[in-house]
Amino acid sequence: MRSEGTVDAGERELDPVDARLGVRLAELRAERGWSLGELAEHSGVSRSTLSRAERAEISPTASLLNRLCAVYGRTMSQLLSEVEAEPAQVVRAAEQPVWEDRASGFVRRSVSPPHAGLRGELVEGRLAAGADIAYDRPPVPGLEQHIWVLDGRLEVTAQDTEHRLDAGDCLRLRVWGPTRFRSPGPEDARYVLAVVLP
Repeated sequence: MRSEGTVDAGERELDPVDARLGVRLAELRAERGWSLGELAEHSGVSRSTLSRAERAEISPTASLLNRLCAVYGRTMSQLLSEVEAEPAQVVRAAEQPVWEDRASGFVRRSVSPPHAGLRGELVEGRLAAGADIAYDRPPVPGLEQHIWVLDGRLEVTAQDTEHRLDAGDCLRLRVWGPTRFRSPGPEDARYVLAVVLP
């Protein structure tokens, strides 16, 4: 069974985004004056995993980042934008930051990254056929999401209700508790996620 981190740094080439992300995670913890043990209590993530993520010894999974975002009161896009270049008004396709959780088969493209003064953002998500990602809590309670399926099929579970979405379908909701995204196949699911802060 897989832990909350992915592969060891010794088994992969160090990603510069992971390195900057590790530094930012350490800064956020230091800003609150927390020890690794205190952050572990708040997030439910082991001290060793948190330490390895801060030192960029592992590439954090979407689930791990979601837990930390919930503790720090940020969306995943906000956190990732803090370690990426300042977004321009026009974001060219070739410049849209892409992040991949290789272990779960999830690829996330920040089509319209968070920007100061704006509450919304657009994300393109790709889930490999059979991929299943569960988030135990929203990064910000009451986060508004619009999920528009472009290709394939997507099953989204929120507030104990499963929604089966085909290409063209759109699910609108506010996220208060656990959510689950599953690509039942046979092809990959590709969708647009519009996120609006409450």
